[in-house]
Amino acid sequence: MKKKTPLIFIVDDDPDVRQALGLLFESADYDFEIFACADEFLLRKACHRTCCLILDIRMPGLNGLELQDELIKREIAVPIIFITGHGDVPKTVRAMKKGAVDFLPKPFTDEELLNAVDKALEESSRIRKDKSQKDNVQRLLKTLTPREYEIMRWVITGMLNKQIAYNLGISERTVKFHRGNIMNKMQVVSVADLVRVTQKADVFPMKT
Repeated sequence: MKKKTPLIFIVDDDPDVRQALGLLFESADYDFEIFACADEFLLRKACHRTCCLILDIRMPGLNGLELQDELIKREIAVPIIFITGHGDVPKTVRAMKKGAVDFLPKPFTDEELLNAVDKALEESSRIRKDKSQKDNVQRLLKTLTPREYEIMRWVITGMLNKQIAYNLGISERTVKFHRGNIMNKMQVVSVADLVRVTQKADVFPMKT
């Protein structure tokens, strides 16, 4: 199967900008898709590739910052590079605080944009890797019985078997049996490993 290459989205209402960016990414051998407005981009199906979004802040209709908010609301994690005009610094600060990877004031050089794209694609790759790991942990968690899940949440607090047994009103032998099953099902060999993988799935330990 052919490996999927990174994909760059361009959302800008200026046709000259769209054309210039398209020519740049074509010459740099990138896959790209161009959209004239934010609403058009939102109609696109979810992207399952390493990708990033080059987004103009000032656009008619839904502007760049509003599109960023909508993507956050929809839990669509695509790294954003904002391109901005003069006087947009306060808006840019807000965008960066909400997770934008970079912003480039116009005019910017091809090299500046390509460097920003490289950084954004690295971030996208990291996000995809983290999501894959989290999905795998969630899959493993579903193999646990309710009792195993309950005991696991005590285990990751660092409690000993006898302490867990006392808290749950069961025998230490029973805790040890379930603990062994937990380690096997979660594919770990130590409590430290168990803590690490459950953190990826946002499993909170019991309050002690």
